[in-house]
Amino acid sequence: MSLQEELRHAIEDRDADALVAKFTDDADYTMIDQTRPPSAPMRLHGRPEIEQTLREVFSRDMTHQLEQCVVEGDHAAYVERCSYPDGTKVMSMSMLDLRDGRIVRQSTVQAWDEAETAEGAECRGFDDADEVREFGNGRLEVLNIGGREIDRAVFQPGWRWSENVKPIAGTDLCMFSHFGHVMSGTLHVRMADGTEIDCGPGDVMRVAPGHDAWVVGDEAVTIVDWEQGKGDYAKPGR
Repeated sequence: MSLQEELRHAIEDRDADALVAKFTDDADYTMIDQTRPPSAPMRLHGRPEIEQTLREVFSRDMTHQLEQCVVEGDHAAYVERCSYPDGTKVMSMSMLDLRDGRIVRQSTVQAWDEAETAEGAECRGFDDADEVREFGNGRLEVLNIGGREIDRAVFQPGWRWSENVKPIAGTDLCMFSHFGHVMSGTLHVRMADGTEIDCGPGDVMRVAPGHDAWVVGDEAVTIVDWEQGKGDYAKPGR
Protein backbone atom coordinates (compact mmCIF):
# COMPACT_ATOMS: atom_id res chain seq x y z
CA MET A 1 0.00 0.00 0.00
CA SER A 2 1.39 3.43 -0.97
CA LEU A 3 1.78 6.26 1.53
CA GLN A 4 -1.10 8.10 -0.15
CA GLU A 5 -3.36 5.08 0.34
CA GLU A 6 -2.23 4.63 3.95
CA LEU A 7 -2.95 8.28 4.76
CA ARG A 8 -6.35 8.16 3.05
CA HIS A 9 -7.38 5.07 5.00
CA ALA A 10 -6.14 6.42 8.35
CA ILE A 11 -7.69 9.89 7.94
CA GLU A 12 -11.03 9.05 6.32
CA ASP A 13 -11.64 6.01 8.56
CA ARG A 14 -10.49 7.97 11.65
CA ASP A 15 -8.03 5.17 12.40
CA ALA A 16 -5.81 6.76 15.04
CA ASP A 17 -3.65 3.65 15.43
CA ALA A 18 -2.83 3.58 11.72
CA LEU A 19 -1.99 7.29 11.55
CA VAL A 20 0.07 7.33 14.76
CA ALA A 21 2.11 4.40 13.41
CA LYS A 22 3.26 6.61 10.51
CA PHE A 23 5.11 8.97 12.90
CA THR A 24 8.64 8.35 14.15
CA ASP A 25 9.23 8.23 17.90
CA ASP A 26 10.90 11.68 17.83
CA ALA A 27 8.48 13.34 15.40
CA ASP A 28 7.51 17.03 15.65
CA TYR A 29 4.02 18.34 14.91
CA THR A 30 3.05 22.01 14.51
CA MET A 31 -0.48 23.35 14.00
CA ILE A 32 -1.89 26.79 13.25
CA ASP A 33 -5.67 27.23 13.53
CA GLN A 34 -8.36 29.69 14.67
CA THR A 35 -7.04 29.79 18.25
CA ARG A 36 -3.31 29.33 17.56
CA PRO A 37 -1.80 32.07 15.36
CA PRO A 38 1.52 31.70 13.52
CA SER A 39 3.26 33.53 16.38
CA ALA A 40 2.08 30.92 18.91
CA PRO A 41 1.32 27.62 17.14
CA MET A 42 0.57 24.36 18.90
CA ARG A 43 3.81 22.39 19.11
CA LEU A 44 3.97 18.68 19.91
CA HIS A 45 7.11 16.58 20.23
CA GLY A 46 7.28 12.82 20.26
CA ARG A 47 4.77 10.20 19.23
CA PRO A 48 2.98 10.03 22.64
CA GLU A 49 2.04 13.75 22.53
CA ILE A 50 1.00 13.50 18.89
CA GLU A 51 -1.07 10.40 19.63
CA GLN A 52 -3.07 12.15 22.37
CA THR A 53 -4.02 14.98 20.02
CA LEU A 54 -4.88 12.72 17.08
CA ARG A 55 -7.11 10.52 19.23
CA GLU A 56 -8.94 13.59 20.54
CA VAL A 57 -9.46 14.91 16.99
CA PHE A 58 -10.71 11.57 15.66
CA SER A 59 -13.11 11.24 18.61
CA ARG A 60 -15.06 14.31 17.46
CA ASP A 61 -18.34 13.92 15.61
CA MET A 62 -17.18 14.97 12.15
CA THR A 63 -16.23 13.48 8.80
CA HIS A 64 -12.74 13.59 7.26
CA GLN A 65 -12.00 13.64 3.54
CA LEU A 66 -8.52 13.57 1.98
CA GLU A 67 -8.85 15.68 -1.16
CA GLN A 68 -5.28 15.78 -2.46
CA CYS A 69 -2.07 14.01 -1.50
CA VAL A 70 1.33 14.34 -3.18
CA VAL A 71 4.52 12.48 -2.25
CA GLU A 72 7.89 13.51 -3.66
CA GLY A 73 10.92 11.73 -2.22
CA ASP A 74 11.27 12.65 1.46
CA HIS A 75 8.44 15.18 1.37
CA ALA A 76 4.66 14.95 1.15
CA ALA A 77 1.67 17.27 1.33
CA TYR A 78 -2.07 16.74 1.59
CA VAL A 79 -5.30 18.72 1.78
CA GLU A 80 -8.01 17.52 4.17
CA ARG A 81 -11.62 18.66 4.52
CA CYS A 82 -13.57 18.04 7.73
CA SER A 83 -17.29 18.66 8.29
CA TYR A 84 -19.17 19.00 11.59
CA PRO A 85 -22.89 18.10 11.88
CA ASP A 86 -23.78 21.80 12.33
CA GLY A 87 -22.34 22.63 8.91
CA THR A 88 -19.00 24.00 10.08
CA LYS A 89 -16.22 22.99 7.70
CA VAL A 90 -12.49 22.90 8.33
CA MET A 91 -9.95 22.85 5.51
CA SER A 92 -6.36 22.00 6.39
CA MET A 93 -3.09 21.86 4.48
CA SER A 94 -0.36 19.60 5.89
CA MET A 95 3.29 19.42 4.84
CA LEU A 96 5.32 16.38 5.87
CA ASP A 97 9.03 15.59 6.09
CA LEU A 98 9.69 11.87 5.79
CA ARG A 99 12.39 9.45 6.88
CA ASP A 100 12.22 5.92 5.50
CA GLY A 101 8.56 6.48 4.67
CA ARG A 102 7.58 7.72 8.14
CA ILE A 103 6.73 11.23 9.29
CA VAL A 104 9.47 13.06 11.20
CA ARG A 105 7.90 16.51 10.94
CA GLN A 106 4.37 17.70 10.14
CA SER A 107 3.15 21.28 9.82
CA THR A 108 -0.60 21.86 9.50
CA VAL A 109 -2.54 25.07 8.80
CA GLN A 110 -6.33 25.05 9.30
CA ALA A 111 -8.97 27.41 7.92
CA TRP A 112 -12.46 27.37 9.46
CA ASP A 113 -15.65 28.07 7.54
CA GLU A 114 -18.25 28.54 10.27
CA ALA A 115 -21.84 27.48 9.80
CA GLU A 116 -24.11 30.22 8.49
CA THR A 117 -25.78 32.32 11.15
CA ALA A 118 -29.36 31.27 11.73
CA GLU A 119 -32.05 33.70 10.63
CA GLY A 120 -34.34 35.46 13.07
CA ALA A 121 -33.80 35.56 16.80
CA GLU A 122 -33.37 32.84 19.38
CA CYS A 123 -32.93 32.96 23.14
CA ARG A 124 -32.26 29.96 25.37
CA GLY A 125 -30.92 29.35 28.85
CA PHE A 126 -28.67 26.67 30.27
CA ASP A 127 -31.59 25.49 32.41
CA ASP A 128 -32.87 24.15 29.08
CA ALA A 129 -29.53 22.60 28.03
CA ASP A 130 -29.58 19.96 25.28
CA GLU A 131 -27.35 17.73 27.38
CA VAL A 132 -26.02 17.72 30.94
CA ARG A 133 -22.92 15.60 31.46
CA GLU A 134 -22.16 14.75 35.09
CA PHE A 135 -18.73 13.78 36.41
CA GLY A 136 -16.98 13.83 39.77
CA ASN A 137 -17.48 17.19 41.52
CA GLY A 138 -18.84 18.83 38.41
CA ARG A 139 -20.97 18.88 35.28
CA LEU A 140 -20.98 20.24 31.74
CA GLU A 141 -24.15 21.76 30.27
CA VAL A 142 -24.24 21.70 26.46
CA LEU A 143 -26.46 24.17 24.58
CA ASN A 144 -26.90 24.35 20.80
CA ILE A 145 -28.12 27.69 19.50
CA GLY A 146 -27.85 29.42 16.14
CA GLY A 147 -25.99 26.49 14.65
CA ARG A 148 -23.28 26.67 17.30
CA GLU A 149 -22.44 24.92 20.53
CA ILE A 150 -21.81 26.79 23.77
CA ASP A 151 -21.06 25.10 27.08
CA ARG A 152 -21.34 25.98 30.75
CA ALA A 153 -19.04 24.10 33.10
CA VAL A 154 -19.69 23.99 36.84
CA PHE A 155 -16.85 22.71 39.03
CA GLN A 156 -17.48 22.24 42.75
CA PRO A 157 -14.82 22.84 45.44
CA GLY A 158 -12.40 19.93 45.34
CA TRP A 159 -12.77 19.40 41.59
CA ARG A 160 -9.56 18.66 39.72
CA TRP A 161 -9.31 17.58 36.09
CA SER A 162 -6.57 15.00 36.76
CA GLU A 163 -8.72 13.35 39.43
CA ASN A 164 -12.28 13.75 38.17
CA VAL A 165 -12.05 13.81 34.35
CA LYS A 166 -8.72 12.13 33.51
CA PRO A 167 -10.10 8.61 34.20
CA ILE A 168 -12.92 9.34 31.73
CA ALA A 169 -10.78 11.03 29.06
CA GLY A 170 -8.00 8.45 29.15
CA THR A 171 -5.32 11.09 28.50
CA ASP A 172 -2.62 12.38 30.84
CA LEU A 173 -3.72 16.00 30.36
CA CYS A 174 -6.84 17.74 29.09
CA MET A 175 -6.46 17.88 25.30
CA PHE A 176 -9.34 20.30 24.67
CA SER A 177 -8.80 24.01 24.14
CA HIS A 178 -10.92 26.49 26.09
CA PHE A 179 -11.97 30.08 25.37
CA GLY A 180 -14.39 31.19 28.02
CA HIS A 181 -15.67 33.66 30.59
CA VAL A 182 -15.34 32.86 34.28
CA MET A 183 -18.62 33.70 36.00
CA SER A 184 -17.69 32.67 39.55
CA GLY A 185 -14.95 31.05 41.59
CA THR A 186 -11.24 30.73 40.86
CA LEU A 187 -9.73 28.14 38.52
CA HIS A 188 -6.02 27.35 38.62
CA VAL A 189 -4.55 26.09 35.34
CA ARG A 190 -1.18 24.37 34.93
CA MET A 191 0.15 23.84 31.41
CA ALA A 192 2.39 20.96 30.35
CA ASP A 193 5.36 23.36 30.15
CA GLY A 194 4.87 24.42 33.78
CA THR A 195 3.10 27.72 33.09
CA GLU A 196 0.43 28.42 35.72
CA ILE A 197 -2.41 30.96 35.83
CA ASP A 198 -5.38 31.76 38.06
CA CYS A 199 -8.67 32.73 36.39
CA GLY A 200 -11.30 34.45 38.52
CA PRO A 201 -14.73 36.10 38.23
CA GLY A 202 -14.95 38.39 35.21
CA ASP A 203 -11.83 37.00 33.54
CA VAL A 204 -11.78 35.81 29.95
CA MET A 205 -9.54 32.76 29.61
CA ARG A 206 -7.86 31.07 26.67
CA VAL A 207 -6.21 27.72 27.43
CA ALA A 208 -4.53 25.51 24.82
CA PRO A 209 -4.62 21.69 24.88
CA GLY A 210 -2.23 20.00 27.30
CA HIS A 211 -3.16 21.17 30.81
CA ASP A 212 -4.46 20.25 34.24
CA ALA A 213 -6.82 22.50 36.23
CA TRP A 214 -8.48 22.64 39.62
CA VAL A 215 -10.78 24.75 41.79
CA VAL A 216 -9.13 27.09 44.28
CA GLY A 217 -10.93 27.74 47.56
CA ASP A 218 -14.47 26.99 48.69
CA GLU A 219 -16.46 28.63 45.89
CA ALA A 220 -17.71 26.67 42.88
CA VAL A 221 -16.27 27.69 39.50
CA THR A 222 -18.71 28.45 36.68
CA ILE A 223 -17.34 29.03 33.18
CA VAL A 224 -19.18 29.74 29.93
CA ASP A 225 -16.99 28.25 27.20
CA TRP A 226 -17.67 29.08 23.56
CA GLU A 227 -14.74 27.18 22.06
CA GLN A 228 -16.15 24.79 19.44
CA GLY A 229 -15.77 21.01 19.58
CA LYS A 230 -16.33 20.18 23.24
CA GLY A 231 -19.42 18.10 22.68
CA ASP A 232 -17.18 15.14 23.54
CA TYR A 233 -15.71 16.62 26.75
CA ALA A 234 -15.79 14.13 29.65
CA LYS A 235 -16.95 11.28 27.42
CA PRO A 236 -15.02 7.99 27.63
CA GLY A 237 -11.94 8.07 25.43
CA ARG A 238 -12.28 11.83 24.90
